[in-house]
Amino acid sequence: MEAIQRAAELLRSAAVVGTPTDTVYGIAADPGQVIAVNFLFELKGRKETKPLGILGANADEFRSWVELPLYALEWAELFWPGPLTLVARALMPLPPGVGDRRRRTVGVRVPNHPVTLELLEAAGVLAATSANVAGAQETLNEVEAAAALGDRVPLYLPGTCPGAVASTVVDVSRARPRILRPGPLELDLG
Repeated sequence: MEAIQRAAELLRSAAVVGTPTDTVYGIAADPGQVIAVNFLFELKGRKETKPLGILGANADEFRSWVELPLYALEWAELFWPGPLTLVARALMPLPPGVGDRRRRTVGVRVPNHPVTLELLEAAGVLAATSANVAGAQETLNEVEAAAALGDRVPLYLPGTCPGAVASTVVDVSRARPRILRPGPLELDLG
């Protein structure tokens, strides 16, 4: 898809792009491009105390990023691609704005949307957040995202988000998992 290649080029040049996911529409940046990551915060009006997570095309993408305990690897196998974000202990220094540098954790997810998976295959791991102004209603397609964020985002990939609910977020960085944000998945934490 020509739009995917254009999006990958934009990401490499420190721009942000809009992309549909299986949950809500998002905006993404190359996590190694500090200017682009900072722009995600500025664009949304997001507090810097709310770090960004990362998306990957598959669980292998996160091997150098995080340590997933055995039960979390089992969840990843069951629910990825899908609406599950795992907040795990980082294995390397985190780029500014990505993950919680103080706690050394970062949220990781493999979204179940063909457009986003194709983008991740072309561009690699991406820092991402929902495509809306902080505190406002989440957007579910490129038209809503463009209305919310405007032309400061140079490309919004087309697509609708079928889930319409943000992912379930689980902290797996400690001895016992803890749900940080309820979402479409119900997990047995027993």
